[in-house]
Amino acid sequence: MNRTNLIKKIAGRLLIEEEEAALFIRVWEEEVENALIREGEVGLMGFGSFTLWKQTGRPGRNPRNNTSCMIAPRNSVKFKPGKFLLKHLNNQTEKTDEKGEEK
Repeated sequence: MNRTNLIKKIAGRLLIEEEEAALFIRVWEEEVENALIREGEVGLMGFGSFTLWKQTGRPGRNPRNNTSCMIAPRNSVKFKPGKFLLKHLNNQTEKTDEKGEEK
């Protein structure tokens, strides 16, 4: 699912305009970003948690010309799914095959 599809789904379920759903998503993203910067973690009980992760610098290789280079340190984010999300996902996958079709 991409951003456009998500906006349409949220707008349909909440009976709001797509512009309002898009604004909601933008505000949610900004608040998560700000909380990660301030606190380093955002936890949504049962759904999961986003955690700021500081990647260290490391040696790498440029695939275009096969030369060694140093990859600079940077911040990234890890997501750890919550108990209820995992339970829901596992219950859904038991009812479907590998292609996601109902059994």
